[in-house]
Amino acid sequence: MSPRLRRSAARPARTPRPAATSLTGTARRIIRLNHGFQLLFNLLWWMPVFYAYQKAAGLTDGQIFGIQSIYYVAFCLFEIPTGLIADRIGARNCLRAGAVVMTAANLAPVFSASYTGFLVHFLAIAAGRSLTSGAASAYLYDGLRAERCEEHYLKAEGTARALGLAAKVLCWPLVGPLMALAHPAPYVLSAVSAAGSLACAVALPRSAASVGARDAASSDRTGKASGAARGGRGASLAEAKAALRCLASSPWLALVMVQGVAVFTLSRICQVNLFQPILLDHGIGEASHGGVLAAMTVAEAVGSARPQWLGRRLTPVAWVSVLSLALAGTLAGSTLGGPWAVVTLLCLFAAAAGFAYPVQRKLVNDAVPAHAPRATLLSVESIVDRAVCALAAVAVGAYLSAGHLDALLWHSALATAVLLGAFQLVLRSGGVRRGPGGTAEAAPRAPGAGAREAVQARQRDRCAGISITRTGR
Repeated sequence: MSPRLRRSAARPARTPRPAATSLTGTARRIIRLNHGFQLLFNLLWWMPVFYAYQKAAGLTDGQIFGIQSIYYVAFCLFEIPTGLIADRIGARNCLRAGAVVMTAANLAPVFSASYTGFLVHFLAIAAGRSLTSGAASAYLYDGLRAERCEEHYLKAEGTARALGLAAKVLCWPLVGPLMALAHPAPYVLSAVSAAGSLACAVALPRSAASVGARDAASSDRTGKASGAARGGRGASLAEAKAALRCLASSPWLALVMVQGVAVFTLSRICQVNLFQPILLDHGIGEASHGGVLAAMTVAEAVGSARPQWLGRRLTPVAWVSVLSLALAGTLAGSTLGGPWAVVTLLCLFAAAAGFAYPVQRKLVNDAVPAHAPRATLLSVESIVDRAVCALAAVAVGAYLSAGHLDALLWHSALATAVLLGAFQLVLRSGGVRRGPGGTAEAAPRAPGAGAREAVQARQRDRCAGISITRTGR
């Protein structure tokens, strides 16, 4: 027998990997309609030009960014009751309601291109997005679980996001030419897209919508009050109190959330509110804004998909700080270059934001203690981020009204550096100890804590799948 044959005979046979459950007809329908809903609902054609559109309608910088500040505050407020609404009327009905609101919201500027019209537009956008932010993921998860195809959930979610990004990359460069042909075209096309998402929501199968209710009833019969009362007002209040107690007793979690404020605020304010004034200030016309935003979307998508490129020379906490400084630096650097340099820096800005988001998200999730209300804590982080964005939007309006765009970008970089410097001082003061992988502890562990932490880690891993469906926001 040849040596190769002897090695083959000696090698134990590999156990074949169990084949994934094939998709049923209903599961395929759910996935296809979810892809269509996510793509059309989030396809906002007006995004690259809304600043110039509002300026052309006669709004001042103070009014434009005042509306943005109100939008962020409204989103924070709408985030609180929409989970209860989804539990009471069902995820599918919540998706339908959100699509109806979004369709009407996109038509508001067409009928009233005034301050009031744009204010109503953004308030309705906040309401529509908050209605669907968690319901879409919950419906998809419950629907696939009802069909015994839950292992396809992550792939379905990832594909939906990829298709949405691809649609934006293809459509946004067309916005400038279409707007030149028909001025309200971006808002009309956004309304048509939202109406298409409504058609997808109407076509969703009914069976998946009642899975959550059946599970809640089953949990009630077995005595698991947390599952039965998940949508109740008392349970929500208890989770909110538990979240606040957790933040008070977990300094590391609070620190990580504070560090993430810089990433979220810089990326949101730049990519939504500031990139149009920056381009206009450098002589880049409205017809090119869609193409620039599409290029930034591609750069962010690449960064989000490849966080492993960052390597392990730095801890995750250090990487978030470095990337936050990179965000601030590229914004400040955009004041020094010409048009091509500005476009390049904006793409680098988007790539840095793409790298930072998954790292920051993992840091926050790792910092949440076992048995803590994870979904509520993540909602608290989201509310804090948007509250800071609301204040930042007011400041942006004041700077632009005074004609001080360059000063705004440099002051933003300075404020980011000061925030991260204070973060590092607190981190190195000894009050908070970091553990392996960038985690930390506020105090030394008691004897036997290692065994308890191992049990808690296993419990946290088992609950991770449940947390995903409740944190789709």
